[in-house]
Amino acid sequence: MVSPRVASLAGLRVGLLENTKRNAAEILDAVGALLEAEQGAGTLVRRTKKQFAMPLPDDMLNDLRRDCDVVVVGVGDCGSCSAAAVADGIALERAGIPTAVICTEAFVATSTAMAALKGRADYPFLVTEHPVANLAADGIAVRAGELVGEIVSRLTGTADERAA
Repeated sequence: MVSPRVASLAGLRVGLLENTKRNAAEILDAVGALLEAEQGAGTLVRRTKKQFAMPLPDDMLNDLRRDCDVVVVGVGDCGSCSAAAVADGIALERAGIPTAVICTEAFVATSTAMAALKGRADYPFLVTEHPVANLAADGIAVRAGELVGEIVSRLTGTADERAA
């Protein structure tokens, strides 16, 4: 099940779910700033998943469902955290929250395998260049700029329309 997409991000509460991997919070913060500046996103709701390889705890899922209109999950840049990020995205979608999950290209196979395992072999996670852990501040800004359009497309459904 894919949750209904939003028409725009203007005024919405955007969840930024980071997984404690190096530079994940920085990339999500940069993406959040761009979503505010370029899309008129409302409140940024920052959450940290402390165990990057484990499923999203029920209390955090409920927290995100209560406090967010959409969620961006990242950054999957290892095998276990990529798989967990995709599983979290699918769980959030099943809870009715449009979600964009960011994984690095080195772990597409792991991410795809988890999506299939969760019954969503077609789950459209976003792919960015690997690695992200070694990026300096300017690299983080560039990477966020490269991702923000895809994130908006994923959350609003325009990416799904182009694929159809």
